[in-house]
Amino acid sequence: MPGCPGYRAHNRVFSDQQEASLCQYLLKAADIYFGLSPKEVRRFAYQLGQKYDCVHPAAWNTKKMAGKDWFSSFMERNPTLSIRQPQAISLSWATSFNPNNVARFFGNLTCLMVRYGFQPEAIWNMDETSTVTVQTPSRIIAAKGKKQVAAMTSAERGALVTLAMAVNALGNHIPPHFIFPRKKYFNNFVHDGPRGCIGTANGSGWMQKGDFVTFLHHFKKHSNAFKESPQLLLLNNHSSHLSLQGIEFCRENGIVLLSFPPHCSHKLQPLDRSVYGPLKRYINTTMDLWLKMHPGRTITIYDLPSIVATALPAAATPANIMSGFSCTGIWLLDPHIFKDADFSPAFVTDRPAPTITGEPATPVEPGVRAVDPGVSPAAPMEPGVRAVDPGVSPAAPLEPGVRAVDPGVSPAAPMAEDGAAPVQSGDCFSPVAVHPFPKAGPRIEGTRRRRRTTAILTDTPVKRALEEEKKKKSPKAKQSLAKRMGKKKNKTNKNHKKKGENAAGLPHGHGSGDNVECMVCGEDFDSSVPGESWIRCLFCQEWAH
Repeated sequence: MPGCPGYRAHNRVFSDQQEASLCQYLLKAADIYFGLSPKEVRRFAYQLGQKYDCVHPAAWNTKKMAGKDWFSSFMERNPTLSIRQPQAISLSWATSFNPNNVARFFGNLTCLMVRYGFQPEAIWNMDETSTVTVQTPSRIIAAKGKKQVAAMTSAERGALVTLAMAVNALGNHIPPHFIFPRKKYFNNFVHDGPRGCIGTANGSGWMQKGDFVTFLHHFKKHSNAFKESPQLLLLNNHSSHLSLQGIEFCRENGIVLLSFPPHCSHKLQPLDRSVYGPLKRYINTTMDLWLKMHPGRTITIYDLPSIVATALPAAATPANIMSGFSCTGIWLLDPHIFKDADFSPAFVTDRPAPTITGEPATPVEPGVRAVDPGVSPAAPMEPGVRAVDPGVSPAAPLEPGVRAVDPGVSPAAPMAEDGAAPVQSGDCFSPVAVHPFPKAGPRIEGTRRRRRTTAILTDTPVKRALEEEKKKKSPKAKQSLAKRMGKKKNKTNKNHKKKGENAAGLPHGHGSGDNVECMVCGEDFDSSVPGESWIRCLFCQEWAH
């Protein structure tokens, strides 16, 4: 009976304390984005039972995992656990959002706040998002028990139009900027779009350097930016935002650019936190209504501005915009808004940075022991006298056969039989000992693609760095890069040229004045790693790596 000595409830293999340790382990694994599925938990429970000689049913030994009844009872006894469908998060997003990157960003932001004294109406955030001509259908009413329920969409695959806009901490926003996947732009593309919106066009429909310069002129017009009244523009460090022409325009017109750390916009960018999510949902709903009002017609890229004009006022409300700046700690400025739990996913790749070699150390004479420069030299010792830490009282003489113990260290716990780890008395059950949390290996030093970081883009050092990069892209440097990649020029035999490649066998633009950019990330071809593969889209004729 319950309460009697030796009573063990049905399907109880582990004690309350052991199950509490297992519960904490599962919560920690979920926090670092490496959670365990129900079947993995059952297999893990069997391994724990084998490791610590827990009495378990014989059926566990057959399938090498715990039974379904044990798992159900375990979940009932621990109501803090539940089976959830996880959201897909890339490794870059999970690991780049770490205390070091966030502290560096807020350090730059605090510096600009002190230097210019920005008020909420002068703090802006700019970002792009994609709008496509195929929507995700909303839920509908249908017959109960029917296996397949369908809804009409515009097409199987949709065309993409990029939407760029900016919002400020006071809750206002400027009209959006549309980028169409066309070679030429005409004003009728945005005829029914939001009032005051503009548009540009390029082959891919993604933001390019020329489109960003056009957006900056649009931003200056609506934000009233001047040197006497500077405006702070927060944006990601995409390569299309890093052009000398755009930075020089911002420096001349009082626009201060501050970039976010890479792959941190899902936590630090106000538009991503509170505006673009509702906007996508309202666009889906509006597209559903559009198809019902225009039966038999398909949504084209020229219909998207009118759809955005209907959905934008419901999503870009002052309350949503201001909450985005508040939850990111940008306004009101709060560098400590993110707690340790928010940085848990970075646990997997939390490794010490490579040591940076500084000035060469002073040579040490032979036979002389090296001394820490921050420690004062010890007084000379008499021969035969052992050195004693000045902060520790001299120990009492020991009896013969007694081993000396450091007074500041507690007695060591007994070692386990396998010698792997000490066994703590009263708490020998450790899930980590059976299945350690995943941890990335040591950093590999080698040739890697240059990584951007948060920076004040309108400051002189960044401008000089971009000028140096532009010099490296001279024709001579491009030719030497082609030779390093093992591609030989063939100017005489034109039949050997592949479609979409120049004489060096590289994408169009290499070795000439016009350089190509990746249609996905915008990186220049000449900035890519030597030997990296590039492919060309058969539909839009754009390049990507």
